[in-house]
Amino acid sequence: MKILLRSVKIIDGGSPHHNKTKDVLIEDGIIKTISDKIGEGADKTIEGKGNCLSIGWFDLHVNFREPGFEFKEDLLSGCKAAMAGGFTEVLCMPSTFPVIQSKSEIELIRTKTKEELVNVHAAGALSVNLEGKDLSEMYDMHINGALAFTDDKKAVQDSGLMLRALLYTKNFNGLVMSYADDKYISVKGQMNEGASATQLGLKGIPSLAEELMLNRDIFLSEYAGTKIHFSCVSSAKSIELIRAAKTKGLKVTCDVSAHNILLDDSMLNEFDTNYKVKPPLRTKEDIKAIVAGLKDGTIDSISSDHSPEDVENKIKEFDLAAFGIIGLETAYAVANTALHKTIPLENLIEKFTTNPRRLLSLHAFVIKEGEKANLTLFDPEEEWTVGKEHIHSKSLNTPFVGMKLKGRAKAVFNNGRFKEIA
Repeated sequence: MKILLRSVKIIDGGSPHHNKTKDVLIEDGIIKTISDKIGEGADKTIEGKGNCLSIGWFDLHVNFREPGFEFKEDLLSGCKAAMAGGFTEVLCMPSTFPVIQSKSEIELIRTKTKEELVNVHAAGALSVNLEGKDLSEMYDMHINGALAFTDDKKAVQDSGLMLRALLYTKNFNGLVMSYADDKYISVKGQMNEGASATQLGLKGIPSLAEELMLNRDIFLSEYAGTKIHFSCVSSAKSIELIRAAKTKGLKVTCDVSAHNILLDDSMLNEFDTNYKVKPPLRTKEDIKAIVAGLKDGTIDSISSDHSPEDVENKIKEFDLAAFGIIGLETAYAVANTALHKTIPLENLIEKFTTNPRRLLSLHAFVIKEGEKANLTLFDPEEEWTVGKEHIHSKSLNTPFVGMKLKGRAKAVFNNGRFKEIA
């Protein structure tokens, strides 16, 4: 099948066509021709109309809930949500039932999604059953396709276990992903510790819980001489610590959740549980630090932290409600709304494309002739109001329905297929 994209602006720092407006012809899943004007006939023509074309977006942190919690999300509905948000590849967290901790769970993910446009990769559990007591069979998972190892939001409290994980994965260049949270400090916290929590009478989660654990893991990675990635950092001090570690030459990387760039803890004043996330929404000062970290490269990637929850777990008393929001359909738009004209578009797009793949040692796609078409077409200027019709997840736990955002994916291309986004 031939698909012609007319007059699209290419956003790809590694491409010879970067920042140029071109016609792009895709044939049978391969970029066949890039030129100022392509007269060749095509089965489908998509007019640019100010649209940009980048490498396909990659989300480093999603929960598709299968196996075990398919009523919240399953692999196929997760793929639909990913496509709707402009993503062609995702990394699934292992917090399922059973936990993703062996070859069989990884093969389940691969088998069920092999015909999908979206490439679904697996992160394996760092510890058995995410219990933080014994190391999982990381090497066996690695040779069967696991791209990283993490206990997701169940932060590893045992320093010795984390050190052993870092030393073990060093043998095969594996990646440990750490969610920094000292549970003995954050215990039973419901939102960010601060003026808003005091006003609402809710127990706070101090940023210290994140910063203390993050500092510990930086020390451990330095001692082990290995790399480490921090998931969903949220506080100004955390970003300062990561910046210092990078300056020191340590192999430290991190990502931030899109909603933590746009939303702050004052959003919880109406006790709306759709704003209850982990890590919690922090202060406006923390957001300023996040933006600075994105601008100077301290923060490598932006993730959706897609966390579907059913109504029974979300629509209840605030202190009993589950943490998490869905984010695949809105992650780019949320980040673009928060960062529009604050950082260059190409730098923002790197956080969704080349950087996540680099962290996972995956193929670095480039928009050039002969390359596989793993692409996202998007309009960074389109303003739209999120409606329920835009949500393709099985769950609807999002505060963004009814919110006006800027920037939207228009089509995705991967695995010889394409999907226009309505």
